[in-house]
Amino acid sequence: MEAIFYTETKKVKEEIEEKVTGIGGLFFKCENPSELKEWYKKHLGFNTDDWGSTFWWKDKNGTDASTQWSPFKKDTDYFNPSKKDYMFNYRVSNLERLLEKLKNEGVTLVGEIEKYEYGKFGWITDPEGNKIELWEPIDKAFK
Repeated sequence: MEAIFYTETKKVKEEIEEKVTGIGGLFFKCENPSELKEWYKKHLGFNTDDWGSTFWWKDKNGTDASTQWSPFKKDTDYFNPSKKDYMFNYRVSNLERLLEKLKNEGVTLVGEIEKYEYGKFGWITDPEGNKIELWEPIDKAFK
């Protein structure tokens, strides 16, 4: 699908894709997130903060993008309804349209869209009950 919008100087045609554009993050449960973050910082050079570590890269258009690595406490309910000890976060270009498409295809949606200054989030489950986080990022919010 494509959308056409106008800037002050020209007509711009933009492709709006209803698909995953990359890996937004890897989230997993562990016994002690603070100790684990320190271990990764000391031994592997991760630049850690309260949330884990953010890896910066350029997308195919040369735009800054990020992938988040985050250990969670073993007893977190953030991954519910999945019973797995991990959850993938995928970057998407148009969250609302993708969720509508997935809903129409019979995919189970979890919760409501949440909006923050760094992007929008939505959740689905795959056929094996794994919760998947979908993120429409605003990477410039991290700068």
